[in-house]
Amino acid sequence: MVTTGAGAPSDEPRRGSPETTQQPAKKTSRAGRDLRAAIAVGVGIGAVLVATLLFAPRCWVVLCAGAILVASHEVVRRLREAGYVIPLIPLLIGGQVTVWLTWPYRSGGAVAGFGATVVACMVWRLFMQDNRKRPEPFAGSPSANYLRDASATVFLAAWVPLFASFAAMLVYPKDGAGRVFCLMITVVASDVGGYAVGVLLGKHPMVPAISPKKSWEGLAGSLVFGITAAILTATLLAHKPLWVGALLGVVLVLTCTLGDLVESQIKRDLGIKDMGRLLPGHGGLMDRLDGVLPSAVAAWTILTLVR
Repeated sequence: MVTTGAGAPSDEPRRGSPETTQQPAKKTSRAGRDLRAAIAVGVGIGAVLVATLLFAPRCWVVLCAGAILVASHEVVRRLREAGYVIPLIPLLIGGQVTVWLTWPYRSGGAVAGFGATVVACMVWRLFMQDNRKRPEPFAGSPSANYLRDASATVFLAAWVPLFASFAAMLVYPKDGAGRVFCLMITVVASDVGGYAVGVLLGKHPMVPAISPKKSWEGLAGSLVFGITAAILTATLLAHKPLWVGALLGVVLVLTCTLGDLVESQIKRDLGIKDMGRLLPGHGGLMDRLDGVLPSAVAAWTILTLVR
């Protein structure tokens, strides 16, 4: 799963993190990426996805389950560094339950798994110790910041495992592999178009307070590339009418861009640049899933409900 949003990646400053230590400078593109590493990692991930969908489509669910395990852990680690008290164990187990229940029960399984995860996390947080220095009577009390921590946990349970369950559900119909290709190819095309046009022509920032390097020109590039890719994949691989492909393209570009902006804002709130360093040239896995996850919800909705 690979994505950013329209234009270039965001450039949130690093603060309050071990990653602030001085390291040798690396060659980066104008947009701030280690472009060679980013391309190599992207091609490698793409090859794995293509091979999986061509030869063992149901293994897509395995990839989704593994991805949310890593991504959830990345976000929890960052939240804990910022002082949040997040129940990791029920979140990780519940995330797996949410995705795997889609295999026998489809959308009903996803909703049931998400609900059970939320309940388990809310109860678990009641008994977690908050050891940060606080005035009495809240010092060391599980009640300190319960509402904040529980809200962040519920948000995370929806953002990663619930949204990923929609990606998993794409593969179950007879043309499931084609539907997953619709999602992934459109998201990648949107990313590439936004990145290229944003770097070459970007002059008008979209939301400089959140992501200074994203431009309206980049969004236009994302729309052109993304809609073209969606029309081709939806008509050829998912056997949908041309207008459905065009609708899919517009919606996926918008959800991909908004997903990236949401994560950029979260990273700004936390004072970090990346969720992790797992993928050279990209950051953490969650930095590549930020646009894919909400786009998976949109893709499943359109390809399932729109005839």
